[in-house]
Amino acid sequence: METATGFNKKVSYFYDSSVGNYYYGMQHPMKPHRVRMAHNLMLNYGLFKKMQIYRPRLATESDVTKFHSDDYVDFLRLVTPDNMNEYASQLHQFNIVEDCPVFDGMWQLCQISAGGSVGGAVRLNHGDTDIAVNWAGGLHHAKKSEASGFCYVNDIVLAILELLKKHDRVLYIDIDIHHGDGVEEAFYTTDRVLTVSFHKFGEFFPGTGDIKDIGSGIGKNHAINFPLKDGIDDEAYHNVFKPIIQSIMEIYRPGAVVLQCGADSLVGDRLGCFNLSTKGHGECVKFVASFNVPLLVLGGGGYTIRNVARAWCYETAILCGQENLPDELPFNDYIEYYGPEYKLHVNATNMENLNAKEYLEKYKNKILENIRRIGRPNAATHEIPPDAYEDSDEEEDDRDIDTRRSVSELDKRIARNDEYSDSDDEGDRRHHDIDDRRQHELDDLYTERASRSFKTNTRTRYPRAAQRDTLDRNHSADSSDAEDKDDLSNMNTSKEDAKMMEGENDKDLPTETPIDTNVPEKTEEVKKEEEKVVDGSHEKEDVTTSAMEQ
Repeated sequence: METATGFNKKVSYFYDSSVGNYYYGMQHPMKPHRVRMAHNLMLNYGLFKKMQIYRPRLATESDVTKFHSDDYVDFLRLVTPDNMNEYASQLHQFNIVEDCPVFDGMWQLCQISAGGSVGGAVRLNHGDTDIAVNWAGGLHHAKKSEASGFCYVNDIVLAILELLKKHDRVLYIDIDIHHGDGVEEAFYTTDRVLTVSFHKFGEFFPGTGDIKDIGSGIGKNHAINFPLKDGIDDEAYHNVFKPIIQSIMEIYRPGAVVLQCGADSLVGDRLGCFNLSTKGHGECVKFVASFNVPLLVLGGGGYTIRNVARAWCYETAILCGQENLPDELPFNDYIEYYGPEYKLHVNATNMENLNAKEYLEKYKNKILENIRRIGRPNAATHEIPPDAYEDSDEEEDDRDIDTRRSVSELDKRIARNDEYSDSDDEGDRRHHDIDDRRQHELDDLYTERASRSFKTNTRTRYPRAAQRDTLDRNHSADSSDAEDKDDLSNMNTSKEDAKMMEGENDKDLPTETPIDTNVPEKTEEVKKEEEKVVDGSHEKEDVTTSAMEQ
């Protein structure tokens, strides 16, 4: 199979602006905010002009149960930090422990992640795009009935199942430092999916991925694992990665490829021990994309978040044919994170490479021998199931530009004082010293606005992804109040939606989530109530929200 030296491809990029609002908890290394940082960096490099940007539909319970068990999904939907004591027995059953805690908005974050990956697969199946990107996806450890390694819903498996509706063979490639155990386990006995993982092996989570694990039954030789040691650098990594992927593409000939780009394999990662530069990591993405096969690119691990944002921005640029970005970072909402160097690229260090050439050659040759035993599967002709999103034709976002900007204006991030300073590595470059008094004022402000919009007395510290459209519709009623409130500039409020509109393609930014602008007719009782004016005692009641709720 020939590779292409240049890129001129249609790229669909999936992003939900609320993803950065979710918080796993104090001291937890997983920071969804890294996706927002990467997105903001892309916008300031102008990459939004080179791709179509979509807000993903939220994956439904029905979507997720195509792989995960019903009782596990019910648990994820219903459990919250407030009621988790009622689910004490199930917490252990579903492996909801320190690594995978219950946190506010847990189910909504799973919906965003899975919705973007499945949405990308649908567009690839339709031939609407050449490459689909979802940096909020790539959660490769989740099992059928169990959370694992910071992962609750395996969006990768759901996306591959969607791709299998159209393609007889799908290749899954994992360059995260951790073994992609959840995906391998899901397809271990089939020849329609070939999984290949390059990972740290030994006394390292999850402890699986031996070179001897090659699949079973008709799936024999369709699971490929390359166990690596500490300190592997760009050259050594590419010397095993490229020949193996080249051989797989020539022999297996997949109809689509899913690439998990976990950034914890980068040099300097808080939980990693490899020595890959951003350019070395990106070279793997470039090589896979060069085969001109429908490609779904996903995120994954990555816990030094400034480097994660750099890597995913750079790899998005590669996919858009804009590899030669200036190394000097443009000004962006999170510029202070990248000091003192303020550069795009992270270079390898003089870390010792424990992977001897003889070791790598021996394992590479063994894997190439196994690949030669692979035969193309004879997938029986069958009726193609309906898409996960049957009405997948995206609608244009026809809202007025001021209304569209209100999404980010309302999407205020409330940062924990210690959220980005729970390690020496991350903390020395952060400035989030918001005192308790200011924090409580901001909490009260957001709670007041949320309760007015949603008629609830619950303190809402983190906005739910499912409430986005309601926020859009209610902004006009809240905007005058918001202007009189304290300045929120010290909060990490993202301006990506507003900046996105400044591009020349501002009319071509579709959304995967149709916006319902049909507010129900007001009843006579409501109209009469609106006409009542109470002098100085209180304002008119906001009946629009009540009508929508009815």
